[in-house]
Amino acid sequence: MTSSSAPRSPVLDSARPAAEPGPWQNRLRRFGYAGLPGADVRERLVPPFPTPSTRLWERAGLDRARAFRAAKAMEWLWPLLVAVLAGVIRFRRLGQPRDLVFDETYYAKDAWALLRLGYEGTWPDRKIADPQLLAHPQVIPLSDTGAFVAHPPMGKWVIALGEWAFGLTPFGWRFMTALLGTLSVLMLCRTGRRLFRSTSLGCLAGALMAIDGLHLVMSRSALLDLVVMFFVLAAFACLLLDRDRARARLAAALPLDADGRARPHRATGDHAGTGIRPWRLAAGAFLGLAAATKWNGLYFLAFFLVLTLLWDVGARRVAGARHPYRAVLRKELGGSLLTVVPVAALTYLASWTGWLLSDDGYGRHWADGRGGSWSWVPAALRSLWHYEYGVYRFNVGLHTPHKYDSNPWSWLVMGRPVLFDYQSPKPGEDGCHTAGSCSQAVLALGTPLLWWTACCALVYLLYRWALRRDWRAGAVLCAVAAGYLPWFLYQDRTIFSFYAVAFVPYLCLAVAMLLGALAGPPGAGPRRRVRGLVAAGVVVLLIAWNFVYFFPLYTGRTIPYDDWHARMWLDTWI
Repeated sequence: MTSSSAPRSPVLDSARPAAEPGPWQNRLRRFGYAGLPGADVRERLVPPFPTPSTRLWERAGLDRARAFRAAKAMEWLWPLLVAVLAGVIRFRRLGQPRDLVFDETYYAKDAWALLRLGYEGTWPDRKIADPQLLAHPQVIPLSDTGAFVAHPPMGKWVIALGEWAFGLTPFGWRFMTALLGTLSVLMLCRTGRRLFRSTSLGCLAGALMAIDGLHLVMSRSALLDLVVMFFVLAAFACLLLDRDRARARLAAALPLDADGRARPHRATGDHAGTGIRPWRLAAGAFLGLAAATKWNGLYFLAFFLVLTLLWDVGARRVAGARHPYRAVLRKELGGSLLTVVPVAALTYLASWTGWLLSDDGYGRHWADGRGGSWSWVPAALRSLWHYEYGVYRFNVGLHTPHKYDSNPWSWLVMGRPVLFDYQSPKPGEDGCHTAGSCSQAVLALGTPLLWWTACCALVYLLYRWALRRDWRAGAVLCAVAAGYLPWFLYQDRTIFSFYAVAFVPYLCLAVAMLLGALAGPPGAGPRRRVRGLVAAGVVVLLIAWNFVYFFPLYTGRTIPYDDWHARMWLDTWI
């Protein structure tokens, strides 16, 4: 996923007059750069955001200054409107179904135990505890005996915030995932804008995620995977900000020629520093939070660390470095390893504070009084290591067959979704107004047309990255690979397709990039532009229709059984 590519694409480039390239430009062409010989290197390092169009506002009667301010405000207003749409969909009837669906029976209870004890306590069997939690009056049969759990505590602390605010109720334990799902849509709009230098494409990516069925179901369920998605997306956004800031400092260090334009400079490219990089520190913290929710966050840490170093290589190459890899080894590698990794590790450790400060957490005092070559390490940390080793053995050895487990080969095409909840109301019950039986289902199924379009988009991005050296395609592919490829190492383990929610934002970015290319570059002729926009619009409308069609299966709405069965497009969905 090389970052040594120029910020070019058929989406954003306009036509430029031909010019004879010089030696430096010829060398960069091997890495995808094809700018003018006289171009300012600062614009190549940090492409400016396009000036917003004021035409609409001026037609509405505003003067030029006020029209410009209004157009600038839309850069935030449009993402906010998309996020409001996502929030309405996610929060409406959030307490339904009134049940502990799928693995909510573990995480909602563990979250409540963290609130009360600081660690995961023991609950009776779900067949006993679940009805007591849903009864009126409610009974909470929590014991302070520490329980062995399979995942770190951070995601459950997040769920616990909603329970602290609204109680141990379906709305309470789903509140924070719904909130993070909504905020992630807003964050994706802004992240897409920075990635593509286009508010339209950024909002398109956010809108696509707002109407993705898998993202919606996970936003309305108290499970951990959407929390991982949120922290990873926040880290990705921070790394994009860090990329722009670091390249801007490198650009500012370049000497100017007589015309006031920056030119590549070997000494600057090889030796200039990029200063303190707080956004990289923030990315490390978010990646630590992701790993402290589920361990698959560690793969994102490894992939993103390589990605940001390759971005630095690309920046130094453009700045004129003769040996950009050596320059990064000298100037950036140590800083990355000494910031991102330690910050992530400390963040992960901090998530265990409640357990470390407790006396009754599971295995809390395992190392007390034990000697050995590691006796110099505090007993609490050795106990935590022993606990984590047990969790690792449990997770890699989990081979219990499950009706809805699936192989990762089928995830992108939605081969085997997971049924979270299913009820069969009789006529006259729960909104069933037909002569026959009805269905209430919560199915963790991505919007099919969106995911199938994303498969095509990933092929397009592979072309953009491998043959055109488009760094944006490489960044999106890196994020998809980090969330997807590691699961192929565990094909014998019990795994589920809803784990794919961790890379849903990047599938939406891929589709947005594909549709932007389909719409045509700004310099295209009117006929090409109109045809492209119509084609892209048709794809978006079909995806939106597909989401509306499957919406009852995402939210547990009561529909006739025949309507439910008509939506089972593949036999493997049943």
